[in-house]
Amino acid sequence: MKPTLVIVGRPNVGKSTLFNRLTRSRSAIVADMPGVTRDRHYGHAIWGNRSLIIVDTGGFEPDVKTGLPHETVKQTLLAVDEADTVVFLLDGRQGLTSQDEIIAEQLRRTGRRICVAVNKTEGMASDAVVAEFHKLGLGNPIAISSAHGDGVADLVELALAHVPPDLDNIPEETYPKIAIVGRPNV
Repeated sequence: MKPTLVIVGRPNVGKSTLFNRLTRSRSAIVADMPGVTRDRHYGHAIWGNRSLIIVDTGGFEPDVKTGLPHETVKQTLLAVDEADTVVFLLDGRQGLTSQDEIIAEQLRRTGRRICVAVNKTEGMASDAVVAEFHKLGLGNPIAISSAHGDGVADLVELALAHVPPDLDNIPEETYPKIAIVGRPNV
């Protein structure tokens, strides 16, 4: 089974840009207006010798209870349920918001492994820009730039650190041997 990384965060933090960088594609639509991505968008990525599934999600607005934004949140939560690791993407230029804190609390309750990535940090001092995001209590945030690729390799390595390797990439002779024994017709 391929590891699944799901990218979540508020609208316009760069989720689709990160998706496109990881999948080496332009299949996710990128725009400066919120609400472009609504459903889960799946793609494949190769990282080193590992094959991954990457999932782009719509903007996570957990305080919205009706309409299309609410349906988008439902799609995001379905994607999180499928995740081996959730990449919680935040905007380093806007800083930590109250909505980010609400999302962090919801993600914490899922029990999924969460990696915090602070995006749009190109040209900024990494340590200074990620400092306030430690408040979320979800581990050490990583400064990245989805658009320029800065820090993305470190993010993926962290996201995959606790995910077992893809069995498709393991030679057959190293598979565990299992025998099923018993009486006939049991």
